[in-house]
Amino acid sequence: MNKRKKKGFFITLEGPDGSGKSTQSLLLARYLKRKGYKVVRTREPGGTSIAEALRRIILNPKNRISKVTEVLLYEAGRAQHTSELILPALQKGKIVICERYTDATLAYQGYGRKLDIRMVKELNRIASSGLKPDLTILLDLDVREGLDRARKVSRGRMDRMEQESIRFHERVRKGYLEIASQEPGRVKLIKVKETPEKTHLKVVKVIEKLVK
Repeated sequence: MNKRKKKGFFITLEGPDGSGKSTQSLLLARYLKRKGYKVVRTREPGGTSIAEALRRIILNPKNRISKVTEVLLYEAGRAQHTSELILPALQKGKIVICERYTDATLAYQGYGRKLDIRMVKELNRIASSGLKPDLTILLDLDVREGLDRARKVSRGRMDRMEQESIRFHERVRKGYLEIASQEPGRVKLIKVKETPEKTHLKVVKVIEKLVK
């Protein structure tokens, strides 16, 4: 149970760029709604008007942002997103599905940018008010394949993070896999090898064991 008292269930979808988080978030939300659950689907960076404004700053390829500024912008958006949207929804007993959360910052800014891991964890704790996901689905695939997928979806208009080097994205993937190995009870690893529909079935198998 998280430190904050809540009634709902918090699910996050994580993974390298192009792993299909948005698609799986949409399919999962539809599935749970058909089952009669009240579902809130959101994303990071973003989710509220303030956080979406920060998202545009963070991901704009024209912006040259230092790695410390970057992590603080992510955490500022998260603080607003958590207090304004996520916690109120959980306290109302809803299931919240979020594309990326604190694990993403640890993977991208901690492992990818090589910022101090302990510092990133502490910033995550502050920005999230101590909230941790009840379940995290980690969608894993080869970095080059993921970036190719992201490029096709964006029609070549890659955002600032997607434009980073292969080595950066390899470090991010390694970070995600380390997080999964450290928290196997919370983080469930799903290899993205098949169609979105087949991947969704794997997600559902995990969800059915936990969401009552």
